[in-house]
Amino acid sequence: MSVVVGVGVIIINDKGEILLGKRTGKHAPYWSIFGGHVDPGETFEECAIREIQEEIGLNIQNPQVYGICNNIQTYREEGKHTISVCLMAHHPGGEPRLMEPEKCNQLIWCDPNNLPEPHFEASRNAIKLWQEKKFYLPA
Repeated sequence: MSVVVGVGVIIINDKGEILLGKRTGKHAPYWSIFGGHVDPGETFEECAIREIQEEIGLNIQNPQVYGICNNIQTYREEGKHTISVCLMAHHPGGEPRLMEPEKCNQLIWCDPNNLPEPHFEASRNAIKLWQEKKFYLPA
């Protein structure tokens, strides 16, 4: 078994809201920020830009790494161990679109202090790190 490295990207609009998607497929029915697995040879920033373009059709600029989280609860529940590199980007304008409806079927802008449930562990961890201005939270 290997450990998978992914990115999670918080996209913030001018009102301080963050963009969330409702997952379908294997991660249903969880709400989550967007992101995905890092490809070999790819920087975290390149991965964030690619995943956001693929998933919701936005061209984010200059995403910033602010933390990492080790998603142990998901490992215990699913047997899949992921480490998430957390990035933040400002909404570049334009409407996000559901580019992969088999992975996500709903988009909302949300107050980060009032997250919808159920919420994906990696997303909850990333949002908590960002809100608390921390780089890492031990399990």
